[in-house]
Amino acid sequence: MSETDQPIPRFLARYIAALGIQARVAAEDTPDGLRLNIDGDEAELLVRHRGEPLKALQHVADIAFGRDLRDEKRVFVDALGYRRGKDTELRQMARLLAEKAKQSGLDQQLGPLNPYERRLVHLAVAEVPGVTTESVGDAFSKTVLISSRR
Repeated sequence: MSETDQPIPRFLARYIAALGIQARVAAEDTPDGLRLNIDGDEAELLVRHRGEPLKALQHVADIAFGRDLRDEKRVFVDALGYRRGKDTELRQMARLLAEKAKQSGLDQQLGPLNPYERRLVHLAVAEVPGVTTESVGDAFSKTVLISSRR
């Protein structure tokens, strides 16, 4: 079965075409789930304004193809590798702040972050011994508090 025969990439290709964006959708299976990368000259429109259009497209994909809560696999929507780069930066920042919290004993904050970004931070900090994380706030975008274990 080719990528365009799969329901999610086919949906995404049709959706971005309906938005008037000429781009290609490539699917890649990863250990975390299906990663869909949108490329082409007009894909740049999705990464403008700090990736807000891309975040909205991710939300549409999540709603259209909601996952079973028992299934840890997710669908990741990216454009021109933008999200992959931002994810790497966020993980590096989380580890840096975890080391700072560990060395100084002072809590560090990162955010506000959406649920996906908070998950990345929690997983990255979990790799650093002697620190812990906690999401703080009551809205969709919460702050992650990174603390040394006492």
